[in-house]
Amino acid sequence: MDATTDNSQRRPFSIKLWPPSENTRKMLVERMTNNLSSPTIFTRKYRSLSKEEAAKNAEEIEDAAFTIANQHYEKEPDGDGSSAVQLYARECSKLILEILKKTPKSEDKEISISEVVPTVQETFFDISKGKRAFIEAEEAQELLKPLKEPGNSYSKICFSNRSFGIDAARIAGPILATLKDQLKEVDLSDFVAGRNEAEALDVMNIFSEALEGSNLKFLNLSDNALGEKGVRAFGKLLQSQTNLEELFLMNDGISQEAANAVSELVPSTEKLKILHFHNNMTGDEGAVAIAEIVKRSPLLEDFRCSSTRVGSEGGSALCEALGMCSHLKKLDLRDNMFGPEVGLVLSKALSQHENLKEIYLSYLNLEDEGAIAIANALKDSAPSLAVLEMAGNDITAEAASAIASCIAAKQLLAKLSLGENELKDEGVIQIAKALEGHKHLTEVDMSSNALRRAGARVLAQTVLQKDEFKLLNVNGNFISEEGVDELKEIFKKSPEMLASLEDNDPEGEDEGDEEKESGDEDVEDELESKLKNLDVKQEASVDAHAPDSN
Repeated sequence: MDATTDNSQRRPFSIKLWPPSENTRKMLVERMTNNLSSPTIFTRKYRSLSKEEAAKNAEEIEDAAFTIANQHYEKEPDGDGSSAVQLYARECSKLILEILKKTPKSEDKEISISEVVPTVQETFFDISKGKRAFIEAEEAQELLKPLKEPGNSYSKICFSNRSFGIDAARIAGPILATLKDQLKEVDLSDFVAGRNEAEALDVMNIFSEALEGSNLKFLNLSDNALGEKGVRAFGKLLQSQTNLEELFLMNDGISQEAANAVSELVPSTEKLKILHFHNNMTGDEGAVAIAEIVKRSPLLEDFRCSSTRVGSEGGSALCEALGMCSHLKKLDLRDNMFGPEVGLVLSKALSQHENLKEIYLSYLNLEDEGAIAIANALKDSAPSLAVLEMAGNDITAEAASAIASCIAAKQLLAKLSLGENELKDEGVIQIAKALEGHKHLTEVDMSSNALRRAGARVLAQTVLQKDEFKLLNVNGNFISEEGVDELKEIFKKSPEMLASLEDNDPEGEDEGDEEKESGDEDVEDELESKLKNLDVKQEASVDAHAPDSN
């Protein structure tokens, strides 16, 4: 039952308005200090505070408002933090006024923020910090003591990163049973690591029985190597949930049988918004079972089924089911064995997704056929697409025109990953042209694409014009030494924006391209000149060695 958290995947890009940066918080405190210490429309009735008084109260106001807004953010339905920001601002304004009202001109009494805002009760109980370790009965008794306090307001608990033995579970079980009516979020990821199978299953049964009948919105059972036995050990908990909005079963050994058990035991997913199955051994038949869950989840916004050993049959079933999820905002199907035929099925589903903002389709064996179909579908849907990943799909320059047309239509695109393909200069320059008008672009990955000096130069010059740009990756290509020097010169004022080039092979040659010397800039310049003038909205095929028809 031992399992470790998979950190190999990079965290997907996501646009968030909350939390504010430390610098933003400090600036707000300074502004409130000035407001509290300067004459205002209230000075006829209320006195202004001294600078010292104002500074102290401003810090306390900001801290109180941040706490209230942050607790709201944890339950925020849309997840982007916009309503938390609005609440944060309203609370600051309200508390400033309350402080002023408490300080009439006739009084010199110093007012504390605690007099105008009630104490915010803690709602999140978390024992996951620190080193990963076993927990036994005595430590559990002490550690879980706050959960036994009468009238506590804990609605969210996290027991991750601490491995519960049977004795510790017997302590935790009754405590959780007394809290289950108030709990909304439960994180039991990685909580039986290192235990033998029999003990781990007993622990799961105890927790499942204790939490049976709770009304959870969030449940995380990841990193527990569940398999079918583990899923069924949590049967009582799963069967009693009818309002789940977020379910995580990552790195759990979810086989075909386990996937069938999940589909059977989760009675209702009508309110489900987030469903993650990353890094399992689901396979085709298991994917069919997961597809049934997806079909029952019309409100699904975030679906992840990456690294799950799914092939053509299971991939087709999943993609067909996704066609019913019109609210989808984020889709991650990376690292499966779909093939181009699944790409065609997925393209039909994507035509329904107007709300899609992030899509991760790397390492799916899509090839040109699947990539073109998906690009054409996305071109006419997903107007707010911010992240597009299609790395490692054997995509060649033949698909570049369709991809470029799609990209040209996505003016909110921030991250583009097409690494480990075969786009070459021909394809990359077409895509670079499509990126010219994109103001929000922050990251482009064109690594390992048999790219040479001309393509790298055009791409670099394009992205450097973006105010928000952060990183260009063209490592692992065939850029000449002169080309590398040229890239470094282009990025000399912001070298951090150019990823390492240590895996670049300046003498690399492609199959069928032996006659082209790495230092032959004439052919590259001709190619660059021709492709920069292409209309990316039209299908086009350019031969790098053909004379210019014009």
